[in-house]
Amino acid sequence: MKRLLAAAVLAMAAAPAVADDTPFRGSEEDRYYMITFVSGVEYWFPVYEMMKQAGQQLGVDTVYTGTPEYDVTKQLAVFEQVLAQNPKGILIAPMNPEPFIEPINRAAEMGIPVVTFGADSPNSKRTAYVTSDNIREGIIAADAIAEAMGGSGEYAVLENPGQDNHDRRIAAFIGRMDEKWPGMRLVGRAASNQDPTKAYNAVLSMAQANPNLGAVFMPEASSALGAAQAAQELGTGIKIMLTDVNGKILDMIKAGEVFGSLNPNQGVQGYLGMLMLYLAANRALIDPMNDTAMTGENPFGGILIDNGLTVVTAENADYFRWDAYLARRGTQGIKE
Repeated sequence: MKRLLAAAVLAMAAAPAVADDTPFRGSEEDRYYMITFVSGVEYWFPVYEMMKQAGQQLGVDTVYTGTPEYDVTKQLAVFEQVLAQNPKGILIAPMNPEPFIEPINRAAEMGIPVVTFGADSPNSKRTAYVTSDNIREGIIAADAIAEAMGGSGEYAVLENPGQDNHDRRIAAFIGRMDEKWPGMRLVGRAASNQDPTKAYNAVLSMAQANPNLGAVFMPEASSALGAAQAAQELGTGIKIMLTDVNGKILDMIKAGEVFGSLNPNQGVQGYLGMLMLYLAANRALIDPMNDTAMTGENPFGGILIDNGLTVVTAENADYFRWDAYLARRGTQGIKE
């Protein structure tokens, strides 16, 4: 059903504008914001690129913003600043779910739809959540590592406790190992919090305590930079597996320094996120057979969309180069 919904939404957005009053043509005065944390991380850029394209096709304005720090308090402050601008809608990857419940609910009461992507605040009144299947990511990563190690060996994980999507990936990874690969033994867990230096030190420490450590999985790319460096220095063949990519990670994958990565289809994530915001902000576009007219709820509310994922290897790594992608599209990325 999720895939059918996504296909329907894409089809509606792709319909040619035949008149200025077409329902899928907004106003240039309508502004939609995308809010991130650690805003310089390359992962966000393709998300915004496709949010921006959807906005252009719909005739509305889009803005990229966030905080450069891994700090939930600062991301909350950015959210409040954006909310004060009375935007038409907000696309956000909340760093932690609980702190955003009240601000997102307040936005909903103001009539400003909020769509989460990548990471969620499930107990809030967010309109929709667009993400890859975090559980499936953890399962795929576990199977890949276990198969490469012959179903037997020691592994560890690096994590970012409290970030919803990362917690799900780690839990699914460990759960899959326990369920399907009894010969794989978890020997270490460390909180790297997307810090390459913390990841580097953690891998060195875990390898010292466990000389037979064969693999380390982490739910994001920044930690992998430090983890891969440590693995190379140790020279024991530790396999580094992660989710997300950036230019350096792609180089490491091609050089054989990183075992592999699972990358969500960020462009689809941003495009569908923008479409869901537009639909939620223009709720009168449909007249569904439900009780939303009575309850006052948004008919586009409570929707979950899977944007898919790709396994990145040495063979396809070059398709994920951000600079080449921008050059091909002829845009300035997040600067626009």
